[in-house]
Amino acid sequence: MRGSFEPVSLVSASLQDLVRETLIRIGENPDRDGLVDTPERLEHSLQYLTKGYGEDAKDILLDAMFDVAYDEMVIIKDIEVFSLCEHHVLPFFRKAHVAYVPRGKVIGLSKVPRLVDVFARRLQVQERLTTQIAEAILDAINPLGVGVVIEARHLCMMMRGVEKQHSSTITSSMLGAFRQKETREEFLALIRRRDSSL
Repeated sequence: MRGSFEPVSLVSASLQDLVRETLIRIGENPDRDGLVDTPERLEHSLQYLTKGYGEDAKDILLDAMFDVAYDEMVIIKDIEVFSLCEHHVLPFFRKAHVAYVPRGKVIGLSKVPRLVDVFARRLQVQERLTTQIAEAILDAINPLGVGVVIEARHLCMMMRGVEKQHSSTITSSMLGAFRQKETREEFLALIRRRDSSL
């Protein structure tokens, strides 16, 4: 086993080696009880939290598109979102709302949250995540329009930097029919409604 202060060769280092080196550099002892298995645990955690790199949005949606004669808005709201900000590798999380107006095809309802996860389980910025979800649906079924709104709290703002505990960030991507005022307002009004009012 490497001694606590033996430097790591970056050329041959494993992720676990690099985590161990990071622990040393922040002033910790990677051989103490609570940290002995941390490099392995963190490696597994990062593999899970970034599994979206190994997934393809097209594959998720391919077997879940159905021909229908329905041309009203479809909304899947309050989809839980967990992602890692690419600037500080700290979590941001809360919820996404996804809507589209079909043009002859709909997506299986369970596939939309899975699509959100494909892009959320990568190092991200919220703005790009929002756009990627909207564009993937547009590419898959060519609907009349797509709208995506993400509301998130960012630990990089809450735990460090400005340390604002109650701030949240809202981003939107409105494509096609959702660029029209009436469609956009209908979408935004529906996602603001609470379940008890339905």
